[in-house]
Amino acid sequence: MFTHKYRYLFILILSVYTYINTVLCEVYYYFGIETEWYYAFLTILLITAAIWETGRLLQPAFTKKLGKTFNKIKWLIFFFLVCSIPATLITSSIVFFISMVLQNNSVAATIVPLKLNLIYAGLANLLFHLLNAIMYYFNEYKTKWIETEELKRITAQAELQLVKSQINPHFLFNNLNVLSTLVLQSNLEANKFIEAFSTVYRYILSTNDKELVEIETELNYIQPYIFLLEKRFSEGLSIKINIPEACRSKYIIPASLQMLIENAIKHNIVSRSKPLNIDVHVNGQDNIVVSNNLQCRESVERSGQVGLSNIKKRYMLVSNREVIIEQNDSAFIVELPLLTLN
Repeated sequence: MFTHKYRYLFILILSVYTYINTVLCEVYYYFGIETEWYYAFLTILLITAAIWETGRLLQPAFTKKLGKTFNKIKWLIFFFLVCSIPATLITSSIVFFISMVLQNNSVAATIVPLKLNLIYAGLANLLFHLLNAIMYYFNEYKTKWIETEELKRITAQAELQLVKSQINPHFLFNNLNVLSTLVLQSNLEANKFIEAFSTVYRYILSTNDKELVEIETELNYIQPYIFLLEKRFSEGLSIKINIPEACRSKYIIPASLQMLIENAIKHNIVSRSKPLNIDVHVNGQDNIVVSNNLQCRESVERSGQVGLSNIKKRYMLVSNREVIIEQNDSAFIVELPLLTLN
């Protein structure tokens, strides 16, 4: 608020309003203060401007701290108290200068105006910081509202893309071909394949309205999905998952691991002679890492990276944390933040 473009107009209007009230209430008469009107108004104007500018100069440091703390009320109160110190000193300096230097008054004659102006300075400082707090929480509410609406839009888009990617003809055709082969070779393997197939779709339907799921839940679903892939690609695909038990109670975006595995398979050669190796592990306690060796296909179906883009946007909106994407000569690496619920 202290950096508002109309701040000087507000300072002038408040100063004029305050001076008019002192005249209407006959403050100068009742307290025996002898002063010209322009000195009285100048004192009020300078004090008002000094208090405002003090807040404006100190605001950047406190705004940065407010963005990192959950106890925002404490920091707003602390901001008010810190600004009160220079406001008191500057007010005293202004009153003594105008009274004793410009008007040649004695110290005794300056005490009463000093007390009145200190009271005004305290009230003005309180008013400014109350308005600043209101503006701060209003902007916070506006930002959260915009983010919520954006999250709804991105989530709906991601869910639609997820359903499309899972129920597209290629996915069904590939898995039904594998199932047909298994039925002819082994009824037991065919039964396992059908169970895994149903588990994958059950998970998609049960999580399509959720923003986050536990790692444990995601892993319970990803194992049947890997089973389907291994039956399809046999020795051409190797997926290793190493997630410590301590991290399995944390949260990620639903089906994000499946999307990253799909992305790796889609953009790389998968064959017995050139196996694709996908590794899923935890980096420290903060990120879950999905990496694969690079053996890019010469021609890949155009995707626009919708899956990766949606994961990044959903993470940013849900947690304000970024998804890290890296690529070097030998590997493609994606790091998903591990989240906890507040």
